[in-house]
Parts: sequence; structure tokens; C-alpha cells
Amino acid sequence: MYALRRWAVRNARVLETLYRALDKAFERLWPLAKRIGYERLEKSVAAIERLAKGLLFDCKMCGACLLASNGMSCPMNCPKRLRNGHCEVKPDIPCVFVEGWKGAQLMRNPHRPQAPNPPVEHHHVGRSSWLRGVREEPWPAALVTQAPHPHEASSAGRLERLLRSNTSIVTSECSPPDSADPEDVLRLVHHYEGHVDALNVTDAPSAHCHMSSIGVSLILARAGWEPVMQIGCLDRNRIAIQGDILSAAALCVHNLLCLTGDGMASNDDPGAKPVFDLDAVSLLDTARRLRDDGLYRSGRRLHGRPQLFLGAVDNPFVPPFDLRPMRLAKKIAAGAQFVQTQYCFDVAALEHYMARVRDEGLDRQCYILVGVGPLPSARTARWMRTHVPGVSIPDELVTRLEQAADPEAEGVRTCVETIRRIRAIEGVAGIHLMAPKREHLIADIVRASGVRAGRITTTEGGSQCHLQV
Repeated sequence: MYALRRWAVRNARVLETLYRALDKAFERLWPLAKRIGYERLEKSVAAIERLAKGLLFDCKMCGACLLASNGMSCPMNCPKRLRNGHCEVKPDIPCVFVEGWKGAQLMRNPHRPQAPNPPVEHHHVGRSSWLRGVREEPWPAALVTQAPHPHEASSAGRLERLLRSNTSIVTSECSPPDSADPEDVLRLVHHYEGHVDALNVTDAPSAHCHMSSIGVSLILARAGWEPVMQIGCLDRNRIAIQGDILSAAALCVHNLLCLTGDGMASNDDPGAKPVFDLDAVSLLDTARRLRDDGLYRSGRRLHGRPQLFLGAVDNPFVPPFDLRPMRLAKKIAAGAQFVQTQYCFDVAALEHYMARVRDEGLDRQCYILVGVGPLPSARTARWMRTHVPGVSIPDELVTRLEQAADPEAEGVRTCVETIRRIRAIEGVAGIHLMAPKREHLIADIVRASGVRAGRITTTEGGSQCHLQV
């Protein structure tokens, strides 16, 4: 089956021609189909469609086919059921969205599928998308784009205010504790005090259960920190996600980082069921609709809109590199106002990426924060290259750590050097400093790099919130 899927991508133009011919045939047959009755035809046509498309594309019969807009590569073959790729759950199998991008270049009008795709409508799963298209039945609502960077701030948060003032910033992140004690949260973050402008709160990292991101974000906000609440799609559907977004905004959590979430491969509770009702792009659009349109995904209207600064993640360091700016453009179109990248250990690759980003004008549409972090040893560097999806570490950096008398100190020095080089790249708005289990290094790195010179406290000019509790 996988071989046939690859064949379909390689022959995307031939299949596109066949699809066009099939569309015309259905148009001519529609008057007859109308007399027979749509519901009478549904079962038999769906069976034929399932057989034909299943053989060629491993079709999952989502009821809203995206083959034509994804280079004849079915998005539903993604391990996370994403409609807007991509992930690294199965690194030995090429991503269906990368395959789709390759297939799109072979079609009659080569294109880059930039338009964000809406999520699956589950009540149409198993039904014929052929009949639906011929009948001109409404398809899922397209993701609505808007001009990024509205003139007025979209939140009352300090992070957005600093970025809009062109201040070079530092964000970092912490993992919630395995505890119900709020003091455990505050003990986790003391290393960041006075050295970061905002602190990400991870959401079920590696698909493990911890205190929730919304709960930790609220604890931090009450203590004067500027939290960035991560929200993923692993474990809740669009109804629960929208409720969490509204609750976070009501509780003065202003920054939302939208993620697809980790796969289940590495979790410690294999009996759990993954959800992935949305993906990162459709989650961004959902949050943007709540904020800008005052609408749930269902179309129902809100009485009070959330004030949110919306973020996403990106990875400039994995091939195909030409696809990376397109992925960023798709997230910006869905609502991303700031972006945090994967670890950068290869500044030359980042410079190439940022040149493409500037060519597309994307650096003027969102704030780009580049991920950095210290490598404490050559062994850690090798482990990350093998086990952390999307991390690229040059051999010369591994060798430098191997030859160092004090590898941890050398890791700090290389991180500081990287930050200084990154800050010189046009279009970079700040850094996202990650040091899991080595948070004690944060202060030294920030001070030595000078990235936050002149700003001392974590709580300066705090976010505006009038919540009474």
C-alpha cells in the first residue's frame, strides 16, 4: 500500500488529468443521479470511491478530500491525522505533506499548497466526497485569513508589548510538576527570575501527564510572571480546546502557543487514546476566530471575546528546506503572531532560512524567536541528534564538546556565541532559551550574551489584568 501511495505522488500529473475527467463525467451524470436520489446513491458510490481511492492513495474516506490540493498525497495517512503537516512521529516514512509538496510540483500548474486546510468534519467520515462535490454540498469552512499585525494590540500582555516596541527578548520554558501543590510550581521557576521576559508552560510534554498548562500558567500569572500557555491537540477535541482558550483568557493568561502535540510513542500510559481533532494550524485559526470574529468553530457567537497573543512553532533545520517558509506562511495565515523555532545549532542554516523568510516578507508579519540551548556534553549532542525530531547538530560542534576539558562550560560558551550570531540576523526578534534539567545555566547564558542587557526584573511593567479573586 505504501508503495502505491508513493507511485501516486510520482504520477500526480497523470492522476490529476484522470481526476479532471472524472469530475466532468460526474457533472454529466448528475441529472440522472438527482432523479435516482442522493441518499440512494451514497452507499454504492462511497463503496466504489473507497475501493478506487483506497487502492491508489490509502484513502481513509474523510468525506472532504484534499488530494487535489496536496499533490495526490492523502493527509489522513499522517500518524496524527493532521490536515496541515508535518510531524516526525515516524521518521523512517516520508511525511505525507512533504510527499504532497513534491507531487504538487508535478501537476499541471505547479504550486505550493499554502492555504490552511480546515479540520475533518467527523459526521461526514465514510461518506463519498465525489457525490458531495458534484452535489455542491458545502465543504468545511475555509480557514479565514486576516492581515497580520493589527494596529492595536490583541492582548494586554507584556510579551506582545515588548515585541511591538522592538525590544530583543528572551523566552524560556518549564515543564509542570507531578504535583497538586502550587508551591512546587514556584520552586521550579526560581532560576528564571530576572532573566526571561516570558515563560512557556509545556502541555503534556512527551505525552506524559503533569499538572495542566492552564493551571500552571494561572499560578505563574498570579505570581507576576508572564506565562505563555502551550496548548496541544493530543488529548482533547475542539469543544474542550475552545473552552480552555476562553478560560485561560478570562484568567489573564494572554499568550497562547498552538501546537499539534507529541505522539503517543514515548508516553508512559499506552492505554490512553489520542484525539488530534485539530492540528496546530486549525487550532491557530480556532483561537483567532474566537478573538477576532467572536465565533466558535460551530458559528455560534460569543458574548465576550478573549484577548490573546497567538504563537506557533517552526523548524528551519529539516529538509526539504524550501518547504519551511511555506509552512511558516500557512501558520501566519491561520493567525500566528509570534513563532518559536526548534533548537538552532547551525547558524548558517538559520541564515539561509531567514533570507527566504525576508524574501517572502514573513518577518514583517510575525515575530520570530529562535530556539537555543546549551549542550552539556558530546554524548547529549549525539543523543539529541538521534532521538529529538528535527534537531540538527553539526559534527564540528560535537567534536568541540569532546575535546573540551569542561564540556558543560564549553556548551555554555557555544550557546552564548550562537546567540550573538543569531542577534545579528535581520528579522530575528529574540531567542527562546531551552535548558531542561539545567535551568541553573540560564542566568549565566543570558548575562554573557547581553541579549537582555538593561532589563533586570521578571515582573517589570506587568501585564494588565483586572481579575478579582
